[in-house]
Amino acid sequence: MSWPRLTPPALTDLPIPQPAAGEIRLRIRACGLNFADLLMAKGTYQETPPTPFVMGMEVAGTVDALGEGVTGFSIGQRVAGFAGKGGLAEYGCFPVERCLPLPDAMPFDQAAGFMVAYGTSHVALVHRARLMAGETLLVLGAAGGVGLTAVEIGAKLGAKVVAVARGPEKLKVAEAAGATVLIDSESTDLKAAFKALGGVDVVYDAVGEPAASAALRALRPQGRYVVIGFAGGGVPQFPANILLVKNIDVIGLYWGGYSVFAPNVITRSLTDLIAMYAKGDLHPHVSHALPLERTAEAMELMRTRTSTGKVVVTMDD
Repeated sequence: MSWPRLTPPALTDLPIPQPAAGEIRLRIRACGLNFADLLMAKGTYQETPPTPFVMGMEVAGTVDALGEGVTGFSIGQRVAGFAGKGGLAEYGCFPVERCLPLPDAMPFDQAAGFMVAYGTSHVALVHRARLMAGETLLVLGAAGGVGLTAVEIGAKLGAKVVAVARGPEKLKVAEAAGATVLIDSESTDLKAAFKALGGVDVVYDAVGEPAASAALRALRPQGRYVVIGFAGGGVPQFPANILLVKNIDVIGLYWGGYSVFAPNVITRSLTDLIAMYAKGDLHPHVSHALPLERTAEAMELMRTRTSTGKVVVTMDD
């Protein structure tokens, strides 16, 4: 694994942190990894903290202590939290407004990878792209951490979901999540395959180039192209003439930003998602759950894009 800015993650003994006012301390049971963790390790993420810092954006565990003024949570309660960092640890303190009570039936490994992946896709498809039943949704990177949740949520919304992923094994995972059209990005002429679809209404892109250019041209008039990230490494450059002639919307979606300028959007979305999970409508997919001492290995799985769904780091009891 390449670490141009940082050394590989190392285990370090630190004092157990004390929650500040408005925070809860969690005994962390699991931490979900995200592509943003790789960017932080390289120092290229838009919100990389000063070094040294504890990586890990989202966690699940039990409430261990309450900071001053905290209400609505109790010691021992099962909780998921998102704070942007601090999750790869046995204990962590997180702002109460970024924490969510968990259903008793949700395992910690699923809960640790739930908020960012499902939250991103739900806000992207419902709030931003306005995906409707009967429309066609094209998902690039459909077996990845966020892409697989887009497949699942899109199918639940009644869309026809086209999954694009590398290799038959990843496509099987996307098919199980609800995709009805499967396109292998390793062995297929994507431009021809997308053209054969006869047009799509929404593109969900967590990959970027080289698939992005072909996907843009597959959009129908008034289509919506949602930019999620650039796991493939290439940042798309959208030709303005195509956007103009076809009346296409290009929509950016940075889920974490909503916690600053519109936290109610995240709150409402996560409430809907937890209700969907409780009804049995969502089935989080964790392909790898590795112990804390194997964090570097877990991150390598993400860097090489050999995992499907979520990679989770677990802590001993």
